[in-house]
Amino acid sequence: MSYKYGDEQVQDILNSFWETTKVRDYVNKLEEVLGENDEIYKGEKDGQDLSDFKDSTIETHLKNKIFDSSITIVLVSKGMKDWTFFTPEDDQWIPWEISYSLKEITRNERTSRTNAVLAVVIPDENGSYDYYIQENTCPHCNCSTLKTDFLFGILKRNMFNKKNPEIIECDGHTGGTVYTGRHSYIQSIKWENFINNPTLYLDIATEIKDDLESYNISKLVTVEE
Repeated sequence: MSYKYGDEQVQDILNSFWETTKVRDYVNKLEEVLGENDEIYKGEKDGQDLSDFKDSTIETHLKNKIFDSSITIVLVSKGMKDWTFFTPEDDQWIPWEISYSLKEITRNERTSRTNAVLAVVIPDENGSYDYYIQENTCPHCNCSTLKTDFLFGILKRNMFNKKNPEIIECDGHTGGTVYTGRHSYIQSIKWENFINNPTLYLDIATEIKDDLESYNISKLVTVEE
């Protein structure tokens, strides 16, 4: 599981006068719902700065955690990106966790497969998903819009990345093109939908992983322009 530990720009689920809800509290809720599930990678939980580590240490640390996993859940939250001093993406944990989840890693003569990855979107302080998901953006086809420019690059590049996507034309939609079906390797699911039926969405993510060759997968944290 990959997430920004201390992000407080999320809907309150603690109902506490003394405590402010953080993304970590959503992780606790997921652990209650999912129980002990070794297939779900539990990522960085302490918000530790990458500058504390050498590249080789980061690699070893993440390989050890991800190698035996098959599904990675990324919790998308409004404050997931660290904008302090314009911190570059390769100095933040989430992109590296996603990168190593997507890579095939070999150790002890055994190679792990690319993980299924699912983006579970957490509502913001006002209970809204509009910072990333906007519903019914077209009155003609009732489609939704994903604001992928908000995301880390490695997340964005693995969305709308099917080699032969299913599309329809809609005169009322800006640009005229609407993606349908499983158009993204990393699917985006609202928290409320996922928490009500996690097995459904984990199964979908696994089915997409089994169809890996149908997608253009980006595995690098940064891409040379």
